[in-house]
Amino acid sequence: MIDSLHLTQTAPTTSDDFDPFADLILMQREKPRSLRSVNLRTLTPFQRALVSIDGTVTKFIEAYTLEPIQIMRLRQQEQVLQTDHHWLAAPQGTTVIAREVLLRGKYSDTIYAYAVSLLIPSRLPASVIEGLDVEPAGLGRILLNSQLENRRDILWYGRECVETLPETVAADTGRDFISRTYRIVVEDRPIMLINEKFPVSMSSIDERLEQTF
Repeated sequence: MIDSLHLTQTAPTTSDDFDPFADLILMQREKPRSLRSVNLRTLTPFQRALVSIDGTVTKFIEAYTLEPIQIMRLRQQEQVLQTDHHWLAAPQGTTVIAREVLLRGKYSDTIYAYAVSLLIPSRLPASVIEGLDVEPAGLGRILLNSQLENRRDILWYGRECVETLPETVAADTGRDFISRTYRIVVEDRPIMLINEKFPVSMSSIDERLEQTF
């Protein structure tokens, strides 16, 4: 009989208790000390989407802002790991490609992101290596074009002040960013580690779009 059932009462919850990233961000407790914690409720919907998106960031920004995004490569060069790299599962002495790019709006000239990445060329197919040199596209688009099956592990996010930012970038963005780091994994082996930094100044992007349209 229903009267004989033991009903368990749970503590009341509110929207303030809900963390949509709890099962998405894998290693938040391991985030670097340079990253400060972020109250998700202080971020705009645009910023929350940038932190959590599991897809091509460039295409998302284009869809949100209705302007083409240009990939501006600041640096791309081979270097050798001086120590073992835990998140890439790569030992000291491994050759990697260090890459820095900007995502800039073609019409507004807005810098939407500053991205720093490490790639392991020995784990990449030739089509991806070639794409790094010839395609004016982000890594997400290059991977998509290569049809390489992969997954993204979002490791952590936070807020940071980037003191080492190139002056030409800092002049447009300031030094305060919402930052996230993730890795691309193929057949259970990491092939690249990507850190994307989104200017905090973009919190007013919705106001700008309302004025534009």
